Amino acid sequence: MKAARLHAARDLRIVEEPTPAEEPGHTLVAVGAVGLCGSDLHWYVDGHIGDAGLDQPAIPGHEIGGTALTGPLKGQVVAVDPAIPCFDCPRCHEGWTNLCERIKFAGHSDTDGGLAEVISWPTDRLVPLPAGMDAVDAAVLEPLGVAVHAWDLGHVRLGDRVAVVGCGPIGLLLIQLAKNGLASHVAGVEPLEHRREAALACGADAVHDTDDLPGDDFDVVFEVCGNPDPVREAMTVARRGGRVVLVGIPDADETTFPASLARRKGLTIAVVRRMPEVYERAVALVERGHVDVKAVVSDTFGLDASDEAFERATRREGLKVVITPSSSGGAS
Repeated sequence: MKAARLHAARDLRIVEEPTPAEEPGHTLVAVGAVGLCGSDLHWYVDGHIGDAGLDQPAIPGHEIGGTALTGPLKGQVVAVDPAIPCFDCPRCHEGWTNLCERIKFAGHSDTDGGLAEVISWPTDRLVPLPAGMDAVDAAVLEPLGVAVHAWDLGHVRLGDRVAVVGCGPIGLLLIQLAKNGLASHVAGVEPLEHRREAALACGADAVHDTDDLPGDDFDVVFEVCGNPDPVREAMTVARRGGRVVLVGIPDADETTFPASLARRKGLTIAVVRRMPEVYERAVALVERGHVDVKAVVSDTFGLDASDEAFERATRREGLKVVITPSSSGGAS
């Protein structure tokens, strides 16, 4: 089978590897779609993310959808939950599996990800999807799950004013959640024009460039970029006593903001780490039409064009870039 292995920054190689063998408790999955996440771009551009480095050639990709080839789900379209918690540490027992002390995660460390034609994955970490949902839907369920977790941390109330700083894919999914969660006003803040247009299409009541911020009266603000300027912008538009949820991963392993701004407003700050067990809720949101996951997908590439896909995603010319390992072809 073909796979894409990252050997170093911007050194992504298409290689031939043995198809994984069947093993107890695992299912072979023909990977139909892998979405490229901001964390994947850190691996590709920098060769590391935060304090985690690329110690050996690895297969990237954790937003994974495909079709089960073996096991009890054979023939079904499945979403691959990229996290394999231990379910035995204190955080797991508390329900915070995303904070597991011994978690394994697709495309991270020594756990290969989804950029291969076939992967083997624990059967109990596969989510069968309802009829009508395909592999691309399955792949985007992972960033939707992150958005759902961020939403939970935001403690958004009916009628709240919500702002989203950074209108990439997760930001656009948060805008959809806010619109359907009966926020009284939903604003997007984004420097790129095509993403501002996407924010309006996803239900934002207003969009703003970063040099024309809205007023500082938002109850909950989601920051989905990670770097200091967007964090400051999020705190600027939050009301006194408001909440700011930091979803983005910074380019450097640090986040800074004006302490006086956050202190004088008495802001509550929450930080997102992946997601706990929210796939069932994410599937229901899509199945019931509350969230359109395909609205955030702009580009599709075959596995052989993975380098081109990563470069396009890095330039942020579109929205969600998807690679389709188990189907041939180039960009579309």
